Amino acid sequence: MRFLPHTDDDRRQMLQAMGVNAIDALFADIPREFHIAPGSLKLPPAASEAAIIRAFTEAAESNRHTGNHRYFLGGGTYHHFIPAVVDYVISRGEFLTAYTPYQPEISQGTLQALFEFQTMIARLTGMEVANASMYDAATATAEAALMARRITRRGKVLLAHSLNPRYRAVTAQYLSRLDGQVNALPCPEFDTDGAALATAIDDETACIIVQYPDFYGSVYDLGELRRACDAHGALLVVAFSDATAFGLITPPGAMGADIVVGSGQALGIPMGLGGPHIGLFACKQKFVRQMPGRVCGMTEDADGKRGFVLTLSTREQHIRREKATSNICSNQGLMCTANACYLALLGDAGLREVALRSAAALERLVQGLPPQISAARGPRYNETVLSFRDHEARQGFLTAARKAGIFAGIALEQIDTTADNRHLLVATTEMTEAEDIADYLTILEQST
Repeated sequence: MRFLPHTDDDRRQMLQAMGVNAIDALFADIPREFHIAPGSLKLPPAASEAAIIRAFTEAAESNRHTGNHRYFLGGGTYHHFIPAVVDYVISRGEFLTAYTPYQPEISQGTLQALFEFQTMIARLTGMEVANASMYDAATATAEAALMARRITRRGKVLLAHSLNPRYRAVTAQYLSRLDGQVNALPCPEFDTDGAALATAIDDETACIIVQYPDFYGSVYDLGELRRACDAHGALLVVAFSDATAFGLITPPGAMGADIVVGSGQALGIPMGLGGPHIGLFACKQKFVRQMPGRVCGMTEDADGKRGFVLTLSTREQHIRREKATSNICSNQGLMCTANACYLALLGDAGLREVALRSAAALERLVQGLPPQISAARGPRYNETVLSFRDHEARQGFLTAARKAGIFAGIALEQIDTTADNRHLLVATTEMTEAEDIADYLTILEQST
């Protein structure tokens, strides 16, 4: 609805109805020193609606975005293609305005959408059960650590350094007021060595949390970690950032993960300035009663007709606070629907094609690097770290790429504060064209 301004007479009548003579009287409780002096905002003179729309349109067109720039950014948020039907479906009133399904008899559509979403996420991650989502990957990771502590009755949590720094920071903050330890494990050379990390697991460990593919794109074997966890009674928690990876590589559940958490942003959700995104959470069936959030199930009514219900609600809004496993107040229901719609449209073959194209684009980029630039070694999915001679060389390239309309990557120290200032985190997806890579490499060669 467009803004309809009130006339002076409208304002006068409203003030009269409230029994005051001026608008300033409504703010009498605010100390005078905090009031904005008339004219201090230096607003432009009033303009017509057409002029205002023109001014804002011109301002918006100056923004740099994926519609007018080539894109090589990752670090947890990825530029994937979103079929138009995804936005159409989640914009329909029955999905867009649906609220928490407290009454199943009038919420069958919402409950079924959530049930289908859970089934897809469980299949995608190779796990036995998935919940009806979390806020984002970082809070899902923190909730997994809390869940592992409850299951094992231990307080020691191990975090691999190759876990997304934001996931690590949020998890550490969640655990900061609890008894126990949060230990960071080094991962040198932008790689995850499962065998090396496994040596840190002992009889006091509640869980070890790793990312797969890791924050730097590395793909590795979880076998050694699984065996070490079994030997010491610890849980293996696996996080991920780009869920399309599991269209190509072995999912963590197939390698023995106890809990899998991550982001569903890559599955049909646009990149936003902080969101909304969605957190995915799955686990083994035997741990389901300690899983945060809620689970939708399929059942039959008294007449034998199929129906959908909330079969598990362990959040404090549903049960006594002291019995709750999580304080999550709601789920990202609309984002669940977007994920389910995206996965249903692509299917197994489509998701595999997205993953193949994303990985192939990175391979073309790495293979074409000039000799003065090195890439992190080992198998990678769609993300890697480029290392420059020094900070000046990297900044020279970023400046040149910016002028050419290319988002060339993320200066690694902006996210990982332990990294030095000559590294660049670079990601590719199926949206990365061969021409984009060719231009990227040309600028890289010329500027360094």
